[in-house]
Parts: sequence; C-alpha cells; structure tokens
Amino acid sequence: MKLEERIEVLAALADRLRPGDADWDDAVHRAHAANGWFHPRFVSLAAENIRHAFLRAEELRELALRHDLYKRPVEPRTVGIVMAGNIPMVGMHDLVCAFLSGHSVLAKPSERDRVLLEYIVESLRQTHPDAAGQITLSERLTGCDAYIATGSDNTALHFERYFGARPHIIRRNRTSVAVLLGDETAGELEGLADDVCTYFGLGCRNVTQLLVPEGYDFIPLLDALRKYEWQRDEHKYRNNLDYNLTLQILNRRFYMTNDSILLVEDPSPFSPIGQLHYRFVGRDDRISALIDRNRIQCVIGKGETPFGHAQTPGLEDYPDGVDTMAFLRSL
Repeated sequence: MKLEERIEVLAALADRLRPGDADWDDAVHRAHAANGWFHPRFVSLAAENIRHAFLRAEELRELALRHDLYKRPVEPRTVGIVMAGNIPMVGMHDLVCAFLSGHSVLAKPSERDRVLLEYIVESLRQTHPDAAGQITLSERLTGCDAYIATGSDNTALHFERYFGARPHIIRRNRTSVAVLLGDETAGELEGLADDVCTYFGLGCRNVTQLLVPEGYDFIPLLDALRKYEWQRDEHKYRNNLDYNLTLQILNRRFYMTNDSILLVEDPSPFSPIGQLHYRFVGRDDRISALIDRNRIQCVIGKGETPFGHAQTPGLEDYPDGVDTMAFLRSL
C-alpha cells in the first residue's frame, strides 16, 4: 500500500472506535468482562485519545513528512511487537508507527488487552482487507526483522535474550512524578487528580510520586482526589486499597487518606495501587537530582508536562524517550 493509502486506513479506523457504534460498544463490554481493570469509562478515554492524537490524517501526514516517508519510502520489513496490557490499547502507538512506516506488523497482544486489539484488526479486515494483511496477531514472534517489546524489568531480560540479535527497542518499568510548589490552582489540582487516578494508576504515565515543599498543605489535594472516589466501589481497586491500608496500620506508618487513596511519605517513585507517594524537597535540594530520568516517563508540573495532560500523549511522545519512528525508518 502507498503511504497516503495507509494514512487513509488509519484515519478511517477512528470511526470504528466511537461510542454508539454497536460493535465497538460490544467490544468495550467484553473487554471489561475479560479484565476488570478495563473500566468502560477508561476504555472510552483511551479510545478518544487514540482517535484524536494517533489517527488524525493531518498529524499522520506531518509525522510522515518529518521522517521523509513521502520522498524515501522504507524497504518493508516485518516488525514484531510485544504489547503491554496495563491500560487499554497501550500498544496502539507502536502499531500505528510501524504500519505508517510501511512495515508489516506481527503483534503479540497481552492477554489482558486481547479483546480490543482483536476488534481493531477485525475492523481493518472488514473495511480494508489489504491493510489487514499487513497487521497480524500472533502468539509467536519468530522470523521478524526487528522487534519492539514493552514489559517489566524482569521481562526485559528475556526480551534481550530472545531479540538481542536483531534491531530492537526494549522497554522497562517506568512511572511518572509531579513537582508541586504549593501555589497550584484548584484547576491544576483537579488535573493532577486525573494524572494520578486515570486507569486506576496502572499506566507508566500515571503520577505515583509527588515532590512537595516542606510544610505543604495536602488538604486541597485530597479534596481534588475525591473526583475519583467512585473507584473504591470497584472491587479490584478496593482490595488493593484495603491491603495497603492494612500494611500502613500494622507497620504504624503515618498516612493520609480521603477514603479512596492513601498518601504515604516514601522515597520510591513507584507506588502500589491505591497509594500515592510523596517526598519533601528542601530549599537547597536540586529537583533534577531527585528525578531519575531513566525510570521516569514524564514529569508533571510548571515548566514540564502540564497538569492534567499526562494521559493525553501525542504521536511524538515516544515511550521511554526513544524515537520509534526513527528506529523504524532506519531498518
């Protein structure tokens, strides 16, 4: 397929991810039944961002221009993609980039996200049979020319062993932090609540630690986080919240809560589900020295990613900061 045809295929896919489409609504229901973490409102949120950020023809053309795909088409290769399943359709960015580049995609979806990926591939098969031939879901990724694999620090070791001989991008555990000054507006704190709680905090772009000045007043933040108090009625989230609350009590650790999330002082940027870490920053501390950019996906705050925008990445907000399109262009 020619580049413009591929762009048209991706743009047309956006119409199959809209609420009100009977097949899509059914897929959302089945995805939630298969994975309790995929709440319908979060699946719809992920689909909305994919439609507006990844599947708009204008943005796809601009990306293709920046990587010179019009004048110098790539020689098609087979790219194996190991997809994560922590949040709905998290593997779509890799799929879009590989397909736009002109490569064939052999993708292994996570069992936690299989329903939605199968729906997307089936939609392509029904509307654009030629395009569907370039995207295949498979349990085994053998014989590929290059690999993109996303997983944990542990799975990355296996990926290195299996895929290391071929060109590859291998992603590991990452999370996000927010830097607060104490003068944030109510609107900014509400946006921060989205950054923390969207997808139940399971994404690498979810804020799991706050860097706050000494004497910071947490009450306005706890009030803002009440926006997501409905999550405590979801049994999977509630089980984690209760477990972590029990640990704090048994260990006699100080914590704060609004009954739907725990705030705990902890130097680790990685926090468990239902818990948000914070760390006090002194006047003489250098913020940059406290943030390990090799483990942090994005930083939220003034001068960084704006509050409320952690979960709305664009086409060029590449995971782990590695330019996926440049990698695909180089094959």
